[in-house]
Amino acid sequence: MKRRGFTLVEIMIVVAIIALLAAIAIPNLLRARLAANESAAIAALKTVASAAHTFRASNPGYPTNLSSLYTGLTPPYIDSVLSSGTKQGYNYTLVGGDISGGYYQSFTATATPVVIGQTGNRRFFVDTSGVIRYNATGNATVDDNPIE
Repeated sequence: MKRRGFTLVEIMIVVAIIALLAAIAIPNLLRARLAANESAAIAALKTVASAAHTFRASNPGYPTNLSSLYTGLTPPYIDSVLSSGTKQGYNYTLVGGDISGGYYQSFTATATPVVIGQTGNRRFFVDTSGVIRYNATGNATVDDNPIE
């Protein structure tokens, strides 16, 4: 009489192979997600900078915050998710600066990971110049590394 099925040793070898593949794949998956979040943050800051300049072309000054690029505008300059301040693992802020004649003559926008090390490692910054800068150890400013 022939036995059908797998032996305990065969099953243990298959489980060990699956565990080994998971140990290799999961860290790579997490790094890929983190890199995707950082790329999305850079793209979102480019969108915010472009929207702020477009807003300035139609108004006497730059916007005061992110919601001024969305609320009450038809069509809005940015989407509702970005205007809420959190999108794809990053928190976004936009602040108008340099008031002249009651209007903002510049702006700064930042992107900071929601959970540093999990949703992103770098913090990003853009101002009126449109150059996106990053910092891996603290808040990004105009003096930090430009994205190339």
